[in-house]
Amino acid sequence: MSDVVVLGSANVDLVMRVARYPGAGETVTAERVGELPGGKGLNQAVAAARAGARTSFVGTVGDDEHGRMLAGVLAVEGIDITALGRSTTATGMAVIALHRDGDNSIFVLPGANAHLEVDEAGRGLIAGSTVMVAQLEVPISAVNDALHVARAAGVRTILNAAPAAPLDDSLLESVDVLVVNEHEAALLGGHGDPIRAAVALGRSVGLTVVTLGSEGAAVVSRDGSVERHPGLPANAVDTTGAGDTFVGVLAATLAAGGSTRLAVERGVAAGAVAVERIGAVPSIPTYEEVSARLHAAYARGPETSR
Repeated sequence: MSDVVVLGSANVDLVMRVARYPGAGETVTAERVGELPGGKGLNQAVAAARAGARTSFVGTVGDDEHGRMLAGVLAVEGIDITALGRSTTATGMAVIALHRDGDNSIFVLPGANAHLEVDEAGRGLIAGSTVMVAQLEVPISAVNDALHVARAAGVRTILNAAPAAPLDDSLLESVDVLVVNEHEAALLGGHGDPIRAAVALGRSVGLTVVTLGSEGAAVVSRDGSVERHPGLPANAVDTTGAGDTFVGVLAATLAAGGSTRLAVERGVAAGAVAVERIGAVPSIPTYEEVSARLHAAYARGPETSR
């Protein structure tokens, strides 16, 4: 039994720090480079585990050195990898250009992630969990299968619609919480204003959460009501994985019985910690670090569900 099961991608991130982004046909010298674990699914699973949730991961890696490295990362975090498949296709990879101001540009090669299918082991983990999380860096067919398994078993579902892709009504009907950033909200909701776009999206799901970077997040209910959660101060050096950290912490808090408000507050705080560190997985905070950031920001003791 897991508190949280994450279905999604696992990549090796090749991170290059640059002074500026190149124009077309231009070459810019990187200041430094690093090879780190990543992928939206793996990041979210690690975030949930560090937030205190018993976590399982459903994904596919290559039968290669990178795949073994990522499996090791998940295992070290105490994440159940019994449904981690192996493929003859190479492990997925992302090339990340990291700007000095902490912003980034990401290019993803799906690799083995493109061959993910929900097998019997994966179905068992999903059906036995409290909360299931999925994103869109893996085949939409696998996401759809997982959501339907979860819905049939009464498992709460979270879909992080990233990267943005068309979503049909039959898929959205199985989503309890839709998480998007402001750009994804605009693309999927058909409006330049992320909140108005989220209101449009919210007609198909119970709850839509829009992450707004340094501005925090907003929760939009099906009736169109909006609850805003301000961002916390942070000295951003790398935004890679901050959104995934938010999703993982959100899922872990909901699985533990926390309210939506508490889950979003903790997610915002976790994101604020994450952007102050380099890399995706290395930047993900622990439960205690998130609590300390909230305590410092709001000058109150340990938070409780509210």
